[in-house]
Amino acid sequence: MAEKIPREFAEQHESLRDTMSGDNSMEEFTCITPEDLTDIKNALEGGRMADAVSKIKENRNALDNIKLNVAITGESGSGKSTFINVIRNLGDEDTGAAITGVVETTCGLQPYPHPKYPNVTFWDLPGIGTPNFKSENYLEDVQFSRYDFFIILGCGRFRDVHAQLARTIQERGKKFYFARSKVDTDLEASKKRRPKAYNEQRILREIREDCVKCLQAEGISFPQIFLLCNFDLDKYDFQQLQETLEHELPSHKSHTLLLAMPNISLNILLKKKAAFQGQIWKLAALSAGVAAVPIPGLSVACEVTVLVKALQDYCKSFGLDDESLTKLAQKFDRPVEELKAVIKSPLAEEISAAFVRKLLTNVGGALMCVEYLVSFIPVIGSLAAGGISYGTTYYMLNSFLNEVAEDAQRVLLKALKETEI
Repeated sequence: MAEKIPREFAEQHESLRDTMSGDNSMEEFTCITPEDLTDIKNALEGGRMADAVSKIKENRNALDNIKLNVAITGESGSGKSTFINVIRNLGDEDTGAAITGVVETTCGLQPYPHPKYPNVTFWDLPGIGTPNFKSENYLEDVQFSRYDFFIILGCGRFRDVHAQLARTIQERGKKFYFARSKVDTDLEASKKRRPKAYNEQRILREIREDCVKCLQAEGISFPQIFLLCNFDLDKYDFQQLQETLEHELPSHKSHTLLLAMPNISLNILLKKKAAFQGQIWKLAALSAGVAAVPIPGLSVACEVTVLVKALQDYCKSFGLDDESLTKLAQKFDRPVEELKAVIKSPLAEEISAAFVRKLLTNVGGALMCVEYLVSFIPVIGSLAAGGISYGTTYYMLNSFLNEVAEDAQRVLLKALKETEI
């Protein structure tokens, strides 16, 4: 790996230069405003390393603590609880799963935090029009202001109560999304009734057109419908729903939701990789700030702490941990050993301070020694030490991220029984 460092460092320099240019397009994955980028750039150019580090820490702390509250509503029996379980990668019998059943099981507001990202909460709201939640007072009863957006589920035709709810949500300045659930049940029923004439794409088109027609009849102009199978989100329109949310949510909220999404497609894996890459420069800059303080081992200790958490976060989001791999194997009826066999990087449980120190020693041992020595040279020493630490941390994070992203793709393709990459 050592021979790649010069080329990688050149790429890192280009990446940092592009990021610090203040280009608004960078905000999508860096989750930092152009104004904050300008403040950081001015602090660095003015030699105020502490100010720059403080601003970056503030941004990262804010991003780590973003709360996202998603309201899942609809009529009784539309599959709200099942959807909430599947989107959090939980089975109905898992700890923390929403209660499911053939009758209405939601009697009040039920919050269900994501097991890996507890700041993301899916709220199972009572069915519209149930005895205790009449449609005319529904939004007040379910505490409307709490939620970032609403997903309105329906398993048959959308009716006046759905349209009324959507209009009220829109009037109050929030987003809503219509999702037609249990599409797989409709397809199976159609196939049994008319096996010779069965055409999946035609039936899906008819379902979508019928939903649009019903909502337009109730005064909803150009409604967008997402067709879903609650048990298999990799089918039909879930990816389109995820992409719509990504574009319509503020960048920091979109980032939080993306990391919590189940790894059901290569596209989501690539988006997660891009989101993590957008954050690497901040972690490297924090390391560079500490490296400018001439205390032996301080920057190394900082880098180890940063890297351990970052690498664990990568594995967790990509599903490279024992629990996630076991669930994936069960879903696709594959031995978990087959999935683990295609993984080249360590699992989340195997990442420790000792592991990170070994990586740093292998890749940047010489750089760390130089970092300490030059840190005693006034001004120039601080900038040089910071630059070396920045490059070491950036290289390590970027290399490991590339490895786990490739592993996640191999695991998904193996589960789907497709050709390995």
